[in-house]
Amino acid sequence: MKLYVIVPLCALFALTQQAPSRDTCVCHLTSSEKAFPHDKLSTLDNNVSNCNSNITPQKTLELESLLLGLERRLPQLQEDVSMLEREDDGQLYAVLSLYVVENELVEITQLIDRLNGTTLGHQRLTANTTKQLDDMKAEMQQLETYDTMQVVKRQQDNKRLLKDLDQCRNGPQPTAKPTQPQPGNCPHGEIRNITGPRVYTEGEYPGSYMYGAWGRDPKPDAGKENWYWLVMLTSSNIYANYVRRYSSLSALIVGKSTPGNVQIHSSNPTTNTVQGPNAVLYGEALYYNCYNQDLVCRFNLTTKAVTTLQLPKGTRYNSKGNFCHLEGCYPYTDLDLATDESGVWVIYTSKQDFGNLVLSKVEEGEPLTLGQTWRTSVYKQGVTNTFMACGVLYATRYVNKNVEEIFYSFDTTTGVERFDIGVFINKMTANIHSLNYSPVDQMLHAYCDSYMVSYKVLFS
Repeated sequence: MKLYVIVPLCALFALTQQAPSRDTCVCHLTSSEKAFPHDKLSTLDNNVSNCNSNITPQKTLELESLLLGLERRLPQLQEDVSMLEREDDGQLYAVLSLYVVENELVEITQLIDRLNGTTLGHQRLTANTTKQLDDMKAEMQQLETYDTMQVVKRQQDNKRLLKDLDQCRNGPQPTAKPTQPQPGNCPHGEIRNITGPRVYTEGEYPGSYMYGAWGRDPKPDAGKENWYWLVMLTSSNIYANYVRRYSSLSALIVGKSTPGNVQIHSSNPTTNTVQGPNAVLYGEALYYNCYNQDLVCRFNLTTKAVTTLQLPKGTRYNSKGNFCHLEGCYPYTDLDLATDESGVWVIYTSKQDFGNLVLSKVEEGEPLTLGQTWRTSVYKQGVTNTFMACGVLYATRYVNKNVEEIFYSFDTTTGVERFDIGVFINKMTANIHSLNYSPVDQMLHAYCDSYMVSYKVLFS
């Protein structure tokens, strides 16, 4: 009896499993829309990236630097020719003046050749870029045809409507009055902005020397008012034993040095040669950190004599008190020499000051002496560079690879410190290894990963 019941139940279960379900529904969807060409969009995105990498600010600045050099060189040539004409005695021109004019013409020719080469390169780049932009525009217009529901267009219309509605609700916004910086002892006022770069060049040694310093002498000898100087760390990116001079900005750009290397010593490094990138030229003398010592050296370019100045006991040197940012430090930047309208300054730190910046005036004369000293509350390893302008110490910090910020100032007249300067510098390379202000033309001269860059300082 039990077996009879079990067998039909098993058979019934098997039949139930094999029977097709009457609730199954199959739908076939046929779309009239064309498949979106994702590969074409990806190619277009790559073309845009390549176009952006070809068009860079450096290319424009290279042309501007050459034009600026030519602009400054031509009046100098005119002045030299006028001097030559004045020296004409009716029979023979002065040989020296003829030599000067000949050198001027050679350097201007070199500058024009570089300018022509750069201009032709830019013309080719412009033509290629124009064609690429036309092609990309046509491809974008073709891709827009796939937006049959006009989703993108409606999103753009909605953004415009929301903006108009917001303006209608809130009305015109009053313009806030600019905040005025506190007055310092600078005759120009405090720094309001930094514009540029105005000059961007590798000079005569492209990419060869990553660390160095350059600029103008605020107190030059007669006839050298337009000269520039350059110190490159030629040994281990730490040491140097000579300074180079250039008779003009255009000579610096094309790499025509006059008179060439002014050598401190034949060996590099050795006693009293340059250590670290923070050197300055003032009164025809180079001021810098002496090799392997907590001393300031002054090298007279005329007499070739070196005078030293002992810094206070406990001063950090030999890369023990560097400028730094979050990703690393700039080696052998213990001593930072700076110039302004009043002369030479040295910025450093010591054990007694727990790593905070110390500022001292370097007094000219024989022997060199250390003048008044000021102590600040800003930690040196939180600073990437310092410079002086009209007796005010300014400090910068690293924001990112494109931007440096002047965030701090210390007024030596009032003793007032400020941490809210908020003036930004647009960098052409990631690192600024030295930074110095020139009171001659109110420019900042920066040495950045083998490039020489200058910025215009705007005062309030």
